[in-house]
Amino acid sequence: MENIIKDILYSDPGSQINNIALLIFRMLLMLELFRVHGMKKFSVENGQREQVPNPLHLPEKLNALVAAFSDTIVPVLVFAGLGTRIFLLPTIGVTAIGYFVVHRKDSIEIRDVPYMYTLSLLLLWALGSGTYSLDHYLLTTFFN
Repeated sequence: MENIIKDILYSDPGSQINNIALLIFRMLLMLELFRVHGMKKFSVENGQREQVPNPLHLPEKLNALVAAFSDTIVPVLVFAGLGTRIFLLPTIGVTAIGYFVVHRKDSIEIRDVPYMYTLSLLLLWALGSGTYSLDHYLLTTFFN
């Protein structure tokens, strides 16, 4: 019982319980991002595909490509823990632009979703993918 309490209270980022928590957080966040936002890229409602806002006035195809990549490919790669810090950057950009530009005049209830995604993705970016990831496996296999 004492060991369980120590494991719960111990806050070393490299501890096993923290790495398990990071794995679960990473996988659930990416699953939700793909399920809610990525699947919209494949579905058609009322005969039309999802309209992706373009507040930076990028070329339409580039804007759609960045949005699709951020919501479909990135969640799959980060779910596996592959290239987590690199691949999170465009998704952080998309969610931050959603919060600061697209929804800047909306109510806090609307702005809450891109805000929470941005914060969660920034936390994941800062912490990395943890020891239960392909990043860690590749790093320890090829660089040790």
